[in-house]
Amino acid sequence: MAAKKKAAGKKRVGKKTASRRRPAGGRRPVAELRGLQLRSAEPSLTVNDIERSLAWYRDVLGFSVGEQHVRDGKLMGVELAAGDVHFWLGQDDWQKGRDRKKGEGFRIYGETRQDVDLLAERVQAAGGTLEQEPHDVPWGGRAFSVVDPDGFRITISRSA
Repeated sequence: MAAKKKAAGKKRVGKKTASRRRPAGGRRPVAELRGLQLRSAEPSLTVNDIERSLAWYRDVLGFSVGEQHVRDGKLMGVELAAGDVHFWLGQDDWQKGRDRKKGEGFRIYGETRQDVDLLAERVQAAGGTLEQEPHDVPWGGRAFSVVDPDGFRITISRSA
């Protein structure tokens, strides 16, 4: 009887037996993983002037302001939201130098269900400058691009 209970948690695979149960901790063996699968991403950007960047993301792009992190009466970090997407801004502490370039070689792509032509008009009306005017993209849909005060590039698109 004990042999039957012990064998119940195993299944036959060729000449070997393999356990149906996951290893301790509930994790799959590394060989079973099929690569990274994310459900969301939240960029965290280090900025030169957090008050200026906060105003730009809020007033020009239309993000709403979430959690704010204040230290000694000074804003050091802020969470921003646009629909289900969150960005985080953090004030540079200058430990890597004041002349450190930000945003170089970096672009954030965001997809919306909104009309990108109307969004681009809103950005311009709010004082924002478009890096790329709304245009058709080869995979279908439309997109436009902006650059934030620290040089971070953001492309906003809508699929066809």
